[in-house]
Amino acid sequence: MFQTTQPHSNAELMRVSEFERAHDDAGADAGTTRLAALNPSLLQDLMRFERHHRPNEGLDLLEVLAAALRHSRALLLHLQLDYRVIPLQVLPASRQVFSPLTAPQLLGLRLPALHVLRVEPAPDAGDADPEGVAQALGPLLWELALRGARGELLPEIAGVATYRVTPGADLDGLDLAGTLAAAVQRLRMQTTPLREIAGWPGFDHDRSTRMLNGLYLQSALIVSRSHPGAVSGL
Repeated sequence: MFQTTQPHSNAELMRVSEFERAHDDAGADAGTTRLAALNPSLLQDLMRFERHHRPNEGLDLLEVLAAALRHSRALLLHLQLDYRVIPLQVLPASRQVFSPLTAPQLLGLRLPALHVLRVEPAPDAGDADPEGVAQALGPLLWELALRGARGELLPEIAGVATYRVTPGADLDGLDLAGTLAAAVQRLRMQTTPLREIAGWPGFDHDRSTRMLNGLYLQSALIVSRSHPGAVSGL
């Protein structure tokens, strides 16, 4: 039971009930706990997403990670999957995450079912070394974009726009194959609106949206608002 999330170390993942007892300020809606301790601009960013979620549902992990990247803020997250809590320390400056799960274990989770229970600033680097297994942030962002709960463009790349892959973007660490690899290669050579991408072989609106979110979070996407072909992706 719960074999895919057995931690790399001998430590057990905490149960949600134990986590809630340990944090007596958990009376706020899921995802809001400790938000007041965050940088004000990061807080405003997260609050944009929070209003789209039902009470006690929690923020989506991709949205929180996107905000952390935009503001370059290290965060300590506690994620809920079923009845377990998974701590995740995010360090945007070094493009790393630390987790008690290995990279294959983390990427093998049911990503759409992950919710953020708690968001707080990560401990200062001088206070203590991050706990858990160090792994690259890029593959987690990519898999969350492709397989996570969010199926809409992130606000920063939505609207009237065309898209192209940034020249020289290094995507070697990502799982790219088949029609997905072909689409990325095509976007290296041409600037294209979302509606046109959705008509490429193997693509529809949802898959196109997810790919563009993934490329954006790899800092590999050029978004043009003034290109003659720019149209709304809606």
